Amino acid sequence: MFSVDFDLKNDLEKAEYLQNMMISQSTGGTADDSEYKKLRNYFNKHPEYTDLLPSFVRTKRDLHQFWSFIKYAYGTYADRREFIWEEFSTLLNHIETREENSISKSLSSKQLSIYGENTIHREIQKGLDRIKTDPDGAITIARTVLESTCKFIADQRNISYTSSATLSQLYKDVSKELNLTPDQHTETIFKQILGGCSSVVNGLGLLRNELGDAHGKGTNRVKPAPRHATLAVNLAGSMAIFLIETHNAKGCDT
Repeated sequence: MFSVDFDLKNDLEKAEYLQNMMISQSTGGTADDSEYKKLRNYFNKHPEYTDLLPSFVRTKRDLHQFWSFIKYAYGTYADRREFIWEEFSTLLNHIETREENSISKSLSSKQLSIYGENTIHREIQKGLDRIKTDPDGAITIARTVLESTCKFIADQRNISYTSSATLSQLYKDVSKELNLTPDQHTETIFKQILGGCSSVVNGLGLLRNELGDAHGKGTNRVKPAPRHATLAVNLAGSMAIFLIETHNAKGCDT
């Protein structure tokens, strides 16, 4: 068990502490070698992290060895900071995706209990898992999450739809049934918010067409970055929660 003598609440804080420690060591500051060894040992012992660690953490057993490497590899403080930030980015992005994304936790509990073994939760988790390694696929899954949510609610509320119905049409029919269209409200703020929700859904459908992996792409295609996939999955998850909670709050006759 991790037992370093300072207050680090989770793996993200541990990784950031390790990164900042090495920046300090390489830019005229000081760092505690015993803390470095404990953190290095912690991440090296976790198979999930081993391949994501900067190579100099895996190979440098103490801060003296690290200093002997960094002082010759990069001559300026600025270059050293940029190098260390870049090397730690893969590990930090992985941990942030896993630990800080609350959508999976929200959708796996109360809101999705009505689905039982339904595929929606698996689709969301699959999208979260692919953000770093397969952003194209994650964007496609984000759209699928919303489509599945809309179809589930439509089935529960006896809203008919065709097999070729677009996400935009599905959402339009479901939102009308749930009293979520802008023209069903008179307050300006609700009109703006609900109009924004509609724009998000339509945008995710278009984003999937442009950046997802559902269609063949030309050689000049724009490749999405993990941040684009993170945005898509977050938006899809937030809208799914909103729709499910509204559906549950309003009840239905089935």
